[in-house]
Amino acid sequence: MNTLNQITLLLFCIVFLNLTYAQNGKDQVRNPIVVIDPGHGGKDAGASTRNGIKEKDIALGIASKIVVLNSKLIENPLLLFLTRYTDTLISLSDRTELSKKLKADIFISIHCNQAINRTASGTEVFIHPKSEVQAEKSAYLGFTIQKGLADILGIKKRGLKYGNFQVLRNSSSGSASILLELGFLSQTDEAIYLSKEESQSAVALVILQSIVKFLGL
Repeated sequence: MNTLNQITLLLFCIVFLNLTYAQNGKDQVRNPIVVIDPGHGGKDAGASTRNGIKEKDIALGIASKIVVLNSKLIENPLLLFLTRYTDTLISLSDRTELSKKLKADIFISIHCNQAINRTASGTEVFIHPKSEVQAEKSAYLGFTIQKGLADILGIKKRGLKYGNFQVLRNSSSGSASILLELGFLSQTDEAIYLSKEESQSAVALVILQSIVKFLGL
């Protein structure tokens, strides 16, 4: 799917949601809207493992699995959208614009890390506070996901940090917004782990469970 077709699809989703809400009435309670942003894509591969597995593919693999698990495991599924569904480069502004148009409750940008120090490992969560309330929501979302990955999968926590990333700077002030670094592709064990399909499924499940917990569903 090329970029134009993908953007057209996303715009259709936005129009469909607006029509659905209008038909259901203002008092109709909608399911929470979650936007997952698989980092990089297309010519922007991001980081890579020693054997050439790319960050863009790992991020998309995990994000896609979250979509599948959401439809299969949750009784009243989240309204879940990806900023890209294929190996396509989407501009940073379009990623955040989608979240704003959808009035998303949650925005999560998924990435993998890389460092000169090949012993560096673990997850990092970045937020860019826009207000005290938004900062609290974002921090709690990040904490919940990071704790789940540590407690269930044993992935080391590197903590919550401030990040001046465009997808966070330009995110909606009403959304809990985080950038999640899932591990270091420069660290051998984490690179091998994140490259496996079963590991990606496990990470996707923990992220989905953590979102549900955050939302109190």
